[in-house]
Amino acid sequence: MYTNEDLNFAVKKGIFTTDAVDEFRAQLESAKKTHFVDEENFRLVSSFNDIFVVIACALLLFSSLWVGEGISDGVGGLIFALLSWLLAEVFTLKRKMALPSIALLLSFIGGVFSFCLSLFDDPAELAFIIASTVSAFAAWLHWKRFGVPITIAATTAALTTLIVSIVLSLFPDTKAYMLFAFFLCGIVIFSFAMYWDSSDITRTTRKSDVAFWLHLLAAPLIIHPVFTGLDIFEGNEDLSNMLVVVALYIFMTLLSIIVDRRAFMVSSLAYVIYAITAIFNEIGGVGLSFALTGIFIGSALLVLSVYWHLIREGLLGLLPLSVQRYVPKTH
Repeated sequence: MYTNEDLNFAVKKGIFTTDAVDEFRAQLESAKKTHFVDEENFRLVSSFNDIFVVIACALLLFSSLWVGEGISDGVGGLIFALLSWLLAEVFTLKRKMALPSIALLLSFIGGVFSFCLSLFDDPAELAFIIASTVSAFAAWLHWKRFGVPITIAATTAALTTLIVSIVLSLFPDTKAYMLFAFFLCGIVIFSFAMYWDSSDITRTTRKSDVAFWLHLLAAPLIIHPVFTGLDIFEGNEDLSNMLVVVALYIFMTLLSIIVDRRAFMVSSLAYVIYAITAIFNEIGGVGLSFALTGIFIGSALLVLSVYWHLIREGLLGLLPLSVQRYVPKTH
């Protein structure tokens, strides 16, 4: 399996010309009757060997964690992080395997965060501030060394945790405004994702993969505060509240189509499934509410998948050219 990064590498090495690669992509699009820029391609699994390596790494890492914790509290997290880095030297830097690279990046940051927290007898805001700071710095070092696309999203998540921890530590009374803070963080992260997306509107470089993971992070941060603020988790399943959630999701869906990012829409799908299930319950669909929700959402998503390009073309036609130049073209 060859990715866009592989083709770009071949062009860089002079194996293929840029025109030849562009023609190759155009011919494939014509043959498959699709638009690759709309497919939201990103590399996850290239072969079963990726899964095999992840399983082997998990066995080694968690066994080492167990042994390390048996020696002393916190040692396990340190060993976990160090082994994750050493394994990345092989499977990320040399073998360039996608799924193991993602797993090892997450295990590395998790190990660093766990080790930092273990240094405190009673973890509080200060412990989370230090752990988040060190984790963000560790993620940045990992990015400079290995360049795994998900690293930027992981670093952003660590920085978000750091900012929230600092604010809570300095201003305890602001806890009541945390939902609004998370909502703002979601908007900022979405904007950051669009920065990466707009620098690669043809979706042929690693920048596109970076944006993919940032969109996955941004969507829940935007919709979760709304969901919580309406007291839905406390059992307040009022019909008007559910309609607000559905309306927000429809807006996010339209935004997803415009920016050509299904990930932004899918990562908040659980919330709208909950809301629509509650609506069916409210109108008398008790017992079948979840099944009816599945039929409704599943059908809508399948129709959207089939007509994604046509819908995008129609929506983009309504937008000014100053906006269109920041998103992928439809032809």
